[in-house]
Order: sequence, then C-alpha cells, then structure tokens
Amino acid sequence: MLTSLLINWNVSKEAFTIPIIDWPVRWYGICWALAFLGAHYFLSKIFKAENRTDKQLDSLTIYMIIGTVLGARIGHCFFYDFDYYMKFPLDILKIHEGGLASHGGAIGILIAMIAYCMKQKESWLWLFDRMVVVVPLSAALIRIGNLMNHEIVGKPSDLPWAFRFMKNDEDLENLQVYNTPIPGRHPAQLYEAVFCILLFVLFLWLWKNKRQQFGKGFMFGFFCMLLFIERFFDEFVKENQSEFENNLSLNMGQLLSIPFIIVGLIFVIRSYKIGRHEIPNLATNSESNKNS
Repeated sequence: MLTSLLINWNVSKEAFTIPIIDWPVRWYGICWALAFLGAHYFLSKIFKAENRTDKQLDSLTIYMIIGTVLGARIGHCFFYDFDYYMKFPLDILKIHEGGLASHGGAIGILIAMIAYCMKQKESWLWLFDRMVVVVPLSAALIRIGNLMNHEIVGKPSDLPWAFRFMKNDEDLENLQVYNTPIPGRHPAQLYEAVFCILLFVLFLWLWKNKRQQFGKGFMFGFFCMLLFIERFFDEFVKENQSEFENNLSLNMGQLLSIPFIIVGLIFVIRSYKIGRHEIPNLATNSESNKNS
C-alpha cells in the first residue's frame, strides 16, 4: 500500500469563530453561502442578457434558497433515515447537525422553479435551461464543503491521490475501538466537484454561443443526463451513507440517479423534435433579413 503518498486531510471543519457571541462558522456553511452568491451573480448576467428584471431575479433567488434547503433536508430524512425521523419528527429541523441530500435538493429546486414560473407566468422550460448554467457551480462548492466537513467519503484506496480523512467520525471510531489504521480513501467529493466545474464551463459556453440552436428543454435534459450519469458511477467509489444500503445491489444514490437520467433523455429527445423545426425557421428568417 502506498501509504507514504496518502494525503492526510486534517483540515478543521470550522473556518473561524465569531467573537463575543463565540459562534463557530464552518467551511460547509461558507460553501453553501458562496453557492447561492455565485448562482445569483451568474443568473444576473443571464437575466440581464435576456431582458428579465432584477426584481424577478431577487424573487427567484428566494424561491431557490427555500426550495434547495428544504428539499435537501427532507430528502435526506426521507431517503436515508426514514425510520428515525418518523420516530423523532422534530429532529428534521436540526439542520445544524448535518444531513442534506443532493437528490432531494434537486427535487426541491425543480419544485421551487415551477412555483416561481406559475407566480411570474414565466416559461418553465426557459428557466430550466438557464438554471442548469449555474447549478453545477453551486454543486461544486457544496461538494467542496463536504470535503472540508470530512463527510461523504470514498471507499478505501491506495491510489496516490487517496485522502486520509483524519476527522471522519467512522474512521476515528474504528481507530479508537479496534485500533485499526485510518485508511486512505477515494476523494469522491473532489471527483464530483471537478466534474461539476467542467459542467459549469460547458453549459456557460453553450448558453453564450449555442442556445438559439437548441429546442426548449435541451440544456436541462442534457445537464440531467451528464450530471446523474456521473453521480451514478461516482457512487461506486463512495461509502454508503446508511446501513440499509449495504444490502442493495445499487445504493440509494444510484437508484435516485436513474429517474433523473431517464427524464433528461426524454427532454433531449423532445427538444430535438422541436428544435429541428425551429432551427430552419431561424435560418430562413436570417436569410430574409439579409435580402430585405
């Protein structure tokens, strides 16, 4: 085993403590805040370029924050620890103790966007195609937060870039009880963070240069396919988050990824059927303008 090459990840979960009130601020919370700020910044560019107002963006931001946090929290409680939270439902409110599921967050985002579109009478396909530009940046920041939090760790590995998560609760417990060495693990959070940054660059470029060439819903569908295919395979190098997953052929993260992949494929096929009729019209209009 290449123990000499393992990266000992011993970063404190707390970034700093607020003086006087002695309130610890975690890197995880900072990453969530940066995720929302980053999404707001790039959405403001998109909204301005496509003649939407700052007021509309501010309203959408509120919807998104509520939908993301509620969806991620309820998703964790429902998908990963349903029996416990049915016995202690008030513990669902204890977000500060951890437990947010990205698949639940994705569902929460979708519900929030639909609610916003109904309120604003906005095209939900237009909004979905724009939101996927900023979502991967937010997802990358949240996965970096998971890394700083020593959570959602990968399976044991002796690869040169493997991490020892020195503050991971399960590894520390095994060390204290069984005196077994803390293993090197796949930095699964980083795998997903890097992939999401690449997705952000790709979809920002698609929006800037190619959005007029696609049927409505293409970017949303393409995003769902790419992200959740990666999530499906990333789960193979992650430790299961709950014990019941050990008895499943596919873990919960993989089972929840499959519907998103299917939905994404449906939207891509649908947009192609729409787009192949719309694109010639755009070309025809362009030629007409040149001749007029």
